[in-house]
Amino acid sequence: MTDDAVEVGALAINVTIPEELRWTDTRRGEEFRLMTLTVRLLPDGSLAAKAYGRPAAGGRGAYVAFAVPDRPELRALVSAAADRAGQLWAAHRGLG
Repeated sequence: MTDDAVEVGALAINVTIPEELRWTDTRRGEEFRLMTLTVRLLPDGSLAAKAYGRPAAGGRGAYVAFAVPDRPELRALVSAAADRAGQLWAAHRGLG
């Protein structure tokens, strides 16, 4: 089977946001602390990212998605994470 014959539907990675880059956002009056990113590789080769977090007050609240602010350090994190994921995928050793 050739690489061209394999249809890949989605590529996504989960990235922990370093403590110094984390931020808070509000949804329906509740503050959330954003701790992770989900980065997707789109069919055109560009990246899309969403931030996820939990209520800042603690508890077992929902894990909610937020837009990633357009900050240079977050753009750099997304880019570096995609580069690292590419390296890891390229070095895979097949099914264990």
